[in-house]
Amino acid sequence: MNALLKSAIIVDSTNPKFHLKKRDILIRNGKIEKIANKIEVDNTVKTIALKNLHVSLGWFDSSVSFGEPGFEERETITNGLRTASKSGFTDIVLNTNTYPTPSNRSNIVYLKDRSKGEVCNLHPMGCLSVNSQGELMAELFDMSKAGAVAFSDYKHAIDNANLFKIALQYTQNFGGTVLSFPHDSQLTGKAVMNEGKTSTSLGLKGQPNLAEELRVNRDLFLLEYTGGSLHIPTISTAQSVKLISDAKKKGLNVSCSVAVHNLFLTDKKVEQFDANFKVNPPLRTEKDAKALVKGIQNGTIDFITSDHSPIDIEEKRLEFDNAEFGTIGMESTFGAINALLGFEEAITLLTKRTKWSNIETPEFQEGSKACLTLFNPEGEYQFSEANVYSTSKNSAFYGETLKGHVYGTINNGKSQLN
Repeated sequence: MNALLKSAIIVDSTNPKFHLKKRDILIRNGKIEKIANKIEVDNTVKTIALKNLHVSLGWFDSSVSFGEPGFEERETITNGLRTASKSGFTDIVLNTNTYPTPSNRSNIVYLKDRSKGEVCNLHPMGCLSVNSQGELMAELFDMSKAGAVAFSDYKHAIDNANLFKIALQYTQNFGGTVLSFPHDSQLTGKAVMNEGKTSTSLGLKGQPNLAEELRVNRDLFLLEYTGGSLHIPTISTAQSVKLISDAKKKGLNVSCSVAVHNLFLTDKKVEQFDANFKVNPPLRTEKDAKALVKGIQNGTIDFITSDHSPIDIEEKRLEFDNAEFGTIGMESTFGAINALLGFEEAITLLTKRTKWSNIETPEFQEGSKACLTLFNPEGEYQFSEANVYSTSKNSAFYGETLKGHVYGTINNGKSQLN
């Protein structure tokens, strides 16, 4: 791909030479060939000149679900990756909620092969236990060799503490990372939302904060005992932030993420009985949301994720109690973070990579691979179905005022522009 990004404002806080400077950027054969005040090109190079064009390193999402294999009606890998690219992401980590679940080497190879040639890179996770059943440890080392970047049973809590302990010990042999969804199912039962004043007034079964915090505490105790690398995905309570902050101060190798909807929305939304607000972990209170934002700002929370989870209409357009959990989120992630924290903080968070193996960290300099996201940080709008690229349309952000627009991405010698 040969292209000239004309008068682009570079956003890269790690690079003071270019940060917030307006430059022409010449891309040739998939690499950044030149960055200068003004670059002249011939007609063999495509010129990209867009309103208030800003450019950053490509964005990363640590928790994305599609459907394929097994649930293609929700989302295919091909359209899912195109949705990611159009939403500004050049790298996504794919969750393990497929059928079959990726429990062995061949499953990981299939996912890698199906995603070849796309603008957005797919980094598959492997199951921690066979078929995410929590009984036998899956083939972690073989999956790592095949390209699995970490190991997770997705939204299935790891109730077997000994299995979790052994996984933390075993993965140290090859630098693997274990994910543990913080959820005690015995405390939640059939809960469908946050436990509190709103759930009581609506007569809906509530999930207490305690169900998350007890599991976070247990997992951190086990990590301190075993060593290893632990990632706690999509925390949602103020106390979880404190527990992880204390663990980091002890020097434990733990990271965590928060779903963007848990920062932006609260359990008051459930008063509409709209199943798009039925998510796991549930939307919590304003107090929790503010603590999560503070955790982002002080570095306790490492990543904001879309926690993108397409669910087809037959499983969402039901009574709230019976509907499936999950919301799509890639299309609204930038607009929500930008509106909440401002574009410089948003880009710092979105360009941050994990330390998990096999995920390349790009650089913004001449000679480097062009792994870039193009966007305009200005302009408020109401998010609607017209902004959705996913096959499934279950978004919790409909009607919300977001800020900024994504123009697209450049990666792997290709572009995906809206």
